[in-house]
Amino acid sequence: MASKIRLGICGYGNLGKGAESEITRRPDMELAAIFTRRTPPESVRVRSGVPVVHVDDAAQWADKLDVMLLCGGSATDLPVQGPDMAKRFNTVDSFDTHANIPDYLNAVDAAARAGGHVSIVSVGWDPGLFSLFRLYMGAVIPDGQTTTFWGKGVSQGHSDAIRRIDGVRDAIQYTLPSEAAIDRARRGEGAALSVREKHTRLCYVAVHEGADTARIEREIKDMPNYFAGYDATVHFISPEELRANHSQLPHGGNVIHIGQTGGSNRQAMELSLNLGSNPEFTASVLLTCARAAYRLSAKGETGAKTILDIPPILLAEREPEAVIRELL
Repeated sequence: MASKIRLGICGYGNLGKGAESEITRRPDMELAAIFTRRTPPESVRVRSGVPVVHVDDAAQWADKLDVMLLCGGSATDLPVQGPDMAKRFNTVDSFDTHANIPDYLNAVDAAARAGGHVSIVSVGWDPGLFSLFRLYMGAVIPDGQTTTFWGKGVSQGHSDAIRRIDGVRDAIQYTLPSEAAIDRARRGEGAALSVREKHTRLCYVAVHEGADTARIEREIKDMPNYFAGYDATVHFISPEELRANHSQLPHGGNVIHIGQTGGSNRQAMELSLNLGSNPEFTASVLLTCARAAYRLSAKGETGAKTILDIPPILLAEREPEAVIRELL
């Protein structure tokens, strides 16, 4: 085995840049190369100084990487890249279109098994850490209800989905939770809340000259799995205003579980995240799961897995004995 886990980054947007930065904080990892669709790849300026390779040439790195981090978007990138890369590499990704995860998992699983690799899909903070805690909460207190809130913050997946609309130059989408809905969930009324009651979506969009803004607004509001069913407000602004006022990428959220034991004793569980940088935090989860993918592959396992399938101790940098001694 290599002394360090050799990583590749496929996609050099906000998430890829976050991963590049966070790898330097992991003593057991090193970045080997960054893969891009841009031509020529040398035109991409990276901070780490590693080779920048066109994604079409990724196969040449099959024996030089332990895990490939797939940092593309869920709308159009990962449905293609996930299965394709799983044939050639151990992979980790943050596919976050919740309704499509089962189909995506199956597609990546078939490719990973055919290639003899391990792929961990849909890891970030939701899906990912929040998924894990929803499982823990519901398993520990089965007589109860779990409610999840996102925001206030920038959704990378939703912002990326808007950018894929014809005529859109750039966009940022904020997810805004309802404080009244959060209070109701904490009172045990979460099951009665509709999707529309829990969140609103606020979109700031810069378009190319001559773009049909009415059509773009309709496409945003009617987009399945992203905006349909929500109250969404779309503001069209200049690229300069977007860069000046919407360049930060905070996010966060809450998972609230209210239940009872013994038939009458109220039990409340809550996990809260307040993130200064959504892409850097998501990248940190990807890196942590890359460690597990590396270890599972070393044991001879293959196929696609979710964070729900990963023994927690495989995520820690230190040896199991040290982790058990400190955390138990």
